[in-house]
Amino acid sequence: MHKLADIDNLKTLARRISLVENGAPGYEQLLEQLPAGSNTRVVGITGPPGAGKSTLVNLLIQTLLEQQKRIAIIAVDPSSPFNFGALLGDRIRMSQHFNDHRVFIRSMANRGALGGLSPKIIEVSDVIKAAGFDYLFIETVGVGQSEVEIAGIADTTVVVVVPEAGDEIQTMKAGLMEIADIFVVNKADRDNADAFVKNLRLLSAEKHHAQTGWQIPVLKTIATRNEGIAPLIQAIDQHQQQISHNERHAVLLAEKAWQLIQHRRMQQLDKKALIQKVREQLQHGHFNLYKLVNDYSA
Repeated sequence: MHKLADIDNLKTLARRISLVENGAPGYEQLLEQLPAGSNTRVVGITGPPGAGKSTLVNLLIQTLLEQQKRIAIIAVDPSSPFNFGALLGDRIRMSQHFNDHRVFIRSMANRGALGGLSPKIIEVSDVIKAAGFDYLFIETVGVGQSEVEIAGIADTTVVVVVPEAGDEIQTMKAGLMEIADIFVVNKADRDNADAFVKNLRLLSAEKHHAQTGWQIPVLKTIATRNEGIAPLIQAIDQHQQQISHNERHAVLLAEKAWQLIQHRRMQQLDKKALIQKVREQLQHGHFNLYKLVNDYSA
């Protein structure tokens, strides 16, 4: 088998990702043959719905393409509880980049994962990293505080918020504040944006990463006017350089291993079969949620 690092054919990469996503025979051997190191910069883009994450990612792609970079994007979409598929399409959100051979875009359904990420996101991101991209952006579904899972996967986590989030600043301090490596206040031309940025900078000054000495920057962008993108890329690169050889790398790898072990232990559970089991018990009139859970946990 060819090393993934030598593959330029995006269709081949897509097939290998499908192999991993579906857990098809041979996928574990594929993963075990991945090279140990990668120069791909993995960047998580997260934040509440409506913050403009997709628009921001589009502009990051555009700017990096001008710098002759190769870019991959994983867009994590909400799953339908009825068909278990991705409801939002990458062709819709990023259609202007879809046919560019320097860009690889993949939508993944989160399939009900509590962290907002697909259970296969770690394996898929590693397959993509092995293909030699300069950047891999993971844009998450945007479900708020439960989305801390991104911090265990991305090397750099960018939290995108808008000035209207000012009323939720204390909630953010307890939630998204904990995972941010970089804060982006998008739509910074709105009212109260400067006051919000000032307050956020005061909070972020208290939350610098002790292991790395990294001081969390708070940047302003206006994605609709393509403003603030270059400073954001510069901050991402600075953070990546600072974390490349420190203790946090081991912590991130351990977190990935922890999540993979959890996911693989859950593989024996079939959600569709579970739904059928619930239906049968409801029909017989003796359904008890906790008895069902205990039966599956035994």
